[in-house]
Amino acid sequence: MGFDQYIAYHDTEWGVPVHDDKVHFEFLILEGAQAGLSWATILKKRDGYKKLFADFDPKKVARFSDAKLEKILLDASIVRNRLKVFAAVNNAKRFLEVQKEFGSFDRYIWQFVGGKPIVNKRKAMKEVPATTRESDALSKDLIQRGFKFAGSTVIYAHMQACGLVNDHLTDCFRYRETKNLK
Repeated sequence: MGFDQYIAYHDTEWGVPVHDDKVHFEFLILEGAQAGLSWATILKKRDGYKKLFADFDPKKVARFSDAKLEKILLDASIVRNRLKVFAAVNNAKRFLEVQKEFGSFDRYIWQFVGGKPIVNKRKAMKEVPATTRESDALSKDLIQRGFKFAGSTVIYAHMQACGLVNDHLTDCFRYRETKNLK
């Protein structure tokens, strides 16, 4: 685990366009948990999140009781931050509301990038922003809908992870592999 896991994630998942609501929900939980921490830390705990958060099923997570969340907070296989753990249930409820309104979370989220990935042409990591106007707009809308841990930086990370934006550097082999994906 650790660096190899991070490389595998980069080489197979990061930046690939996601159209599966369950995967979107997984990354909303994981990125919310990551706020203030390294992504490598969250990747190490991903299996713990999967086990404790009902395989990232938003319908099941939305029904978690406070007692169940208190039990989850005792498990070291996740980041044991009370606000983040409780936010997962809130966000599951909001996620289901978005699905009901738009037919899917995927349909909702992709509208913020015009339905197709924004392919950036960045040559150095220092060129990659923490936020963009698209992540600002999506974040603002999510927060208005009641989502927690949905600030623009967290949401830009979601957009990168789920391929709404392609921020692989132009000299990265994944840039070429992902730039035409939809």
